[in-house]
Amino acid sequence: MKLGILGYGNLGRGVESAIRQNDDMELVCIFTRRDPASLHPATEGVAVYSVDEIPNMQGKIDVLVLCGGSATDLPEQTPEYAKYFNVIDSFDTHARIPEHFANVDQTAKEHGHVAMISCGWDPGMFSIMRLYGSAVLPEGNDYTFWGKGVSQGHSDAIRRVAGVKNGKQYTVPVEEALSSVRNGENPTLTTRQKHTRECFVVAEEGADLARIEQEIKSMPNYFADYDTTVHFISEEEFMEKHAGIPHGGFVFRTGVTGLTTEHHHVIEYSLKLDSNPEFTSSVILAFARAIYRLSKEGVSGCKSVFDIAPAYLSPLSGEELRAHLL
Repeated sequence: MKLGILGYGNLGRGVESAIRQNDDMELVCIFTRRDPASLHPATEGVAVYSVDEIPNMQGKIDVLVLCGGSATDLPEQTPEYAKYFNVIDSFDTHARIPEHFANVDQTAKEHGHVAMISCGWDPGMFSIMRLYGSAVLPEGNDYTFWGKGVSQGHSDAIRRVAGVKNGKQYTVPVEEALSSVRNGENPTLTTRQKHTRECFVVAEEGADLARIEQEIKSMPNYFADYDTTVHFISEEEFMEKHAGIPHGGFVFRTGVTGLTTEHHHVIEYSLKLDSNPEFTSSVILAFARAIYRLSKEGVSGCKSVFDIAPAYLSPLSGEELRAHLL
């Protein structure tokens, strides 16, 4: 299975490293909007091309992995490049998923390719767990918690504040809320009751720390609806303790069964990730295998993680899966 990568940031580099763990996959090339000569892939012998070369690689790539951002890159790139290849992305703007799906589906069907959008851990693995939970326990409640982990969008928002030299924000589940859900108490939780936000900021010399803290805490759509703590630290401490991109979270389904709904159940699925982009890359590659197989069967159009049978994700045969995992 021959793969191409578009974009060589954190996610693109994660895809590159994950390909090495899959014997049925080969990285053919990397496409970039930067000067191709400025990229130095970790994989020896991999070609680097300008994005302008993408149409010329038709027939040489089985799946193109799109590693751009959800705000402006993927809404344009995924439907455009579905003209030339099977494609997969990690689009995560939840409210715009139906619109993005429709756009990609139309192009993929017109050109006979398989596309997948919104693949990763949320949306992605967490989405599947929410579906399984609600299907198995139809009388119940869903709960999703994120963290403790770095929110890259919120961290970017911190760094846009005047006087901030560097910054990182962690989303932290409220332990009391987690415990209540685990205990089957079915709480009704507000946004503020589910998560807190913890910010680590390196301020520019002479900056007004009180103003920075107030501006962060009152930022609409990011921090205003949460209990937020701002820590001012040195650049040395920032690089030592906050250079990574960990993340994770929990999905719960609580429900009842029985003629008088007397029995209570809690389903819990959790992730604890040292590297958000590397884990996301690993999920993407498993689903890239699935859409490659679907394309071999003559399928076309856009898919989500809900549409993929689990067996399509594994390199093992059906016989091997039944013998060892069933």
